Amino acid sequence: MGGTPGERRLTKARLPPAYAAAVRRSVRVTVAAAAGFYLFLYGFDSAVAATYALFAAVAMAGLSHIPGTGRQRAATLLPVVPACWVLITVGTYLSVRTWSAVLGMLVIGFVLAYMAVGGPRPAGAAPGLQLMYILPSFPPYVPDSLGERLVGATVGLALLILAEAFLLPDRAPGVPYRELAARAADHAGRCADDLASAPYALGDTALGAARELSGGLRSSRVPEAERPAGPGVRARALAHTGLAARTLLGRLVSLPPPPGGPAEARTWPDVLRAVRDACRETASLLRGRESPGDARSRLQEVRQALAEGAEPGATPAGLRRHAAVLEVADAALAMSTAAEIAVRGRAAPAAAPGRFWYARMRAPQLWWRRLSGHAGQRSVFFQNAVRIALALAAARTIAGLDTLPHGFWMLLATLTLTRTTARETRSTVRVALTGTLVGAVVVAALLALVGTDTTVYAAALPPLMLVAFTLGPVKGVGWAQAMFTMVVALVFAQLAPATWQLAEFRLLDVVAGSAVGAVFGLLAWPKGAHDELRRSVATMLRSAAEAVVATISQLATGGARAPVATSPGNRSLQHALIMAESAYAQYRSEPKALDTAGDTQDWQAALLSGHHTLWGADRLLVPPEPTVVPPLPQESAEAVTRIGDRVAAGMLLVSARLDPIGDTPGTPVAAGARDFTDFDVEPPGAPRRYYAAVEWLDSLMTDMERLAGHHK
Repeated sequence: MGGTPGERRLTKARLPPAYAAAVRRSVRVTVAAAAGFYLFLYGFDSAVAATYALFAAVAMAGLSHIPGTGRQRAATLLPVVPACWVLITVGTYLSVRTWSAVLGMLVIGFVLAYMAVGGPRPAGAAPGLQLMYILPSFPPYVPDSLGERLVGATVGLALLILAEAFLLPDRAPGVPYRELAARAADHAGRCADDLASAPYALGDTALGAARELSGGLRSSRVPEAERPAGPGVRARALAHTGLAARTLLGRLVSLPPPPGGPAEARTWPDVLRAVRDACRETASLLRGRESPGDARSRLQEVRQALAEGAEPGATPAGLRRHAAVLEVADAALAMSTAAEIAVRGRAAPAAAPGRFWYARMRAPQLWWRRLSGHAGQRSVFFQNAVRIALALAAARTIAGLDTLPHGFWMLLATLTLTRTTARETRSTVRVALTGTLVGAVVVAALLALVGTDTTVYAAALPPLMLVAFTLGPVKGVGWAQAMFTMVVALVFAQLAPATWQLAEFRLLDVVAGSAVGAVFGLLAWPKGAHDELRRSVATMLRSAAEAVVATISQLATGGARAPVATSPGNRSLQHALIMAESAYAQYRSEPKALDTAGDTQDWQAALLSGHHTLWGADRLLVPPEPTVVPPLPQESAEAVTRIGDRVAAGMLLVSARLDPIGDTPGTPVAAGARDFTDFDVEPPGAPRRYYAAVEWLDSLMTDMERLAGHHK
């Protein structure tokens, strides 16, 4: 290792990254919370405002987990301020009766938890917002203090926003998704350029880079703050750009070499060079440079010319190559169009219907589609919202009927300790109770020793908060509960005279709250997202199998075609894909050691297969303008039907293996077998539509092989 001995000692002395990030966040929340608390308590003699100033900062920075840098979190917190005003006001007036507070808890608890459908930032802010309703929903019923509550919370949030924005700024958590997509587009352009000339193949370095860049766009490898998971136009389009880039790289890697010799091969280099230019233009656009869109227009022209070119004299090998190049061009066009929507939003030029259905919709429409699409028991977002709403309502009922001292601590324990799986909740509760017990013992000894000398508590609170908000996120829930027990004890010891019994009340409330969380974790979807993911992916694959059979049937029989939004019969597949994607997002947030240690299933490959099914069906059945398509020749129709049935059967077998119903087959041999000779059948007189369908089905079979573990 280089450097002087002093430099080496300095490097060794540096905090690990996890602790360094925790220290920065701890300083920010401590400064904001303590400043507001001391300002109102000792400066204006307002215990109410002091309480709300402290808990507003702690709720939105300590309890919430908003991803991103400090400035990104500050931007997220700005619209949270008026939401907190509403929650505090509603909570204050509903606290007049236990039944009204419980009803409000049920409704507001569900709504705030359901906000997770909006992406990582709303999901991260939801727990803190829950606390902003919980805090005022307990007696005494004093609407006259509403002004103090609102002023205190506003000041606490304002101090937190300033601290997040300017105090100890964070480094960016990772490469922005737009840059990842731009790098993938750049490399796709280089691959297309290499494939446009001899030797018409990619080297090992290019192949490895393509795999790495494609994998880098997977959400599991993207920092949470950078994932395009929101319902808005730009977020949807950016996610679409990443999917299209992965598809394009996959198509380029598997592009077959030209057969050599035939005259129809002359147009292929033109198409690939147009793909190269469109990729470069896309990368430039994603990096913020102005782009006129000429390259995409040129690609559309050469793609259309290739699709409408004369067929007589084309060899089967040439037609296969033709179909593969068309798929490359379509993927590049999809990536380019999606990238422009991601950058320019609704101001982007009009896109074709179907895969870009969202391009002209306003934010309320897109939010409604996201919310209504998950309004059902098969959605993990819906499951989580129901679970937490019922648990909080039950905890509020118990606290109201038994008049527990500091009953909001019980709801806080329910909120923070309820997990998405019964096993995880059980493990968390056990560790949390141990930590709370340790903290309560320390607090009891401190209160008995110090008594009512608030000066000691005032001096000890800030350093204790620094330690608590540093160790809690790094050491886990046990440390967090122990340290937070001491923090709240020092806070309430300054608000009113306290004895060692305050520690007893804290322990009692945490036990009661964690018991409620454990019960509802056991009763409401106790296995979490893993089984739901398997079930939803299995459902999606069954819908994909139906789409394959229906598409091939319509292709074989021919008939009238119209430029509809999506190929007929595929709306069920679209919805199944949305459910599978949301289950995957929840699954990524759950600790794997507790649920599925060693799970190596490539779930994102399963989701990509659903998109490939939809895109291929649209490409084969949705023309740019109304037309009548003749039926396939009999031999071609029979061959493509056999291939389609084989692919659909592979999807059904993989689906059966994934579905967690207990009665499932072993490894789906049909999904991984490459001895199916019909893929190589070349019926006499088969048109380009036949080879386009075979190319699509071959890519879907590759997807099934990957899911079955037969393909790397």
